[in-house]
Amino acid sequence: MKVCVYAICKNEEKFVSRWVNSVKEADDIYVLDTGSTDNTVAKLKELGVHVKKKVIKPFRFDVARNESLKMLPNDTDICVCLDLDEVLIKGWRKTLEEIWEKDTTRVRYNYNWSFDELGNPAVNFYIDKIHCLKGYHWTHPVHEVLVYENGTEKFITTDLITVNHYADATKSRSSYLPLLELSVKENPEDDRNMHYLGREYMFHGEWNKAIDTLICHLHLKRATWKDERCASMRFIARCYSRLKRFDEAKMWLDKAMNEAPYLRDPLIERALLEYQLGNFEKVEYYCLKALNITTKHKTYINEPFSWDHTVYDLLAVSSYYLDKKKEALKYINLALKMKPNDKRLKQNKKLIQKM
Repeated sequence: MKVCVYAICKNEEKFVSRWVNSVKEADDIYVLDTGSTDNTVAKLKELGVHVKKKVIKPFRFDVARNESLKMLPNDTDICVCLDLDEVLIKGWRKTLEEIWEKDTTRVRYNYNWSFDELGNPAVNFYIDKIHCLKGYHWTHPVHEVLVYENGTEKFITTDLITVNHYADATKSRSSYLPLLELSVKENPEDDRNMHYLGREYMFHGEWNKAIDTLICHLHLKRATWKDERCASMRFIARCYSRLKRFDEAKMWLDKAMNEAPYLRDPLIERALLEYQLGNFEKVEYYCLKALNITTKHKTYINEPFSWDHTVYDLLAVSSYYLDKKKEALKYINLALKMKPNDKRLKQNKKLIQKM
């Protein structure tokens, strides 16, 4: 089989060597540069990558990705779309050849979007940007997705292929909001991007716009995925909390708990809200309920704070104020086990020991 990697990029010279090293198991590598002003293009060419330069105005991610996909030769059997801030773990090509079947169209594989301070995956889910050549194109101006035109897709899911994502914190997200607004304008019934738009308004501190947009998401006919609905409800609660409308925030977190009772996230968010309000008995109650949920679902919706040290940190503080000395010490030690270098946690342990 002929396996080709393709990507889009702009000003990513610091990632080039690492990225090329991770994809060198491919037969060929193709990159569309959308306007770099640094040494990205020169570095890629030095390492044998096929590079084409094209400035896309106005910029949209789907157009750029479709242009990069066009670069692949017609005899390509398997296409691997990988951004330059991502790394494929060695041995992926062998696994891909072993699992790929004659009628396979697409592969789902393991994606580590972020890591904690100990190097463990913090947000982990499946992604599916490995596909056959014919029948696929990208759509949506941002948070773009692959669409298949040739009938029914045949997926294969594997945990034996892993991509690690190392986000570039220096890059701006300023283009995301107008592109999401455009995406929703183009397709107002698309539940996924309506959810993303509401979340983006929240990131920008536009609380009322976020609330209205997320409620709109919840009313869409296609908005049936409970995890995402739960997330919209949680984000609405966050916005109401920022507006100091705490009763409404609690109401929406209760809705989120009922929507997806198998998720920790709304319970931890409720515990955080009660902590903010100084209700330590309720903090303890919601944290203990969260700990009863032991299955972490493999989706991008998962919040890192639902599975890191946060629950034990909250329990340690609430136990301290509720005068439960042994419990406070137990929980602060569990929090420090997960985040051993945190100065605040260390100081809290000293305070608890003085009890």
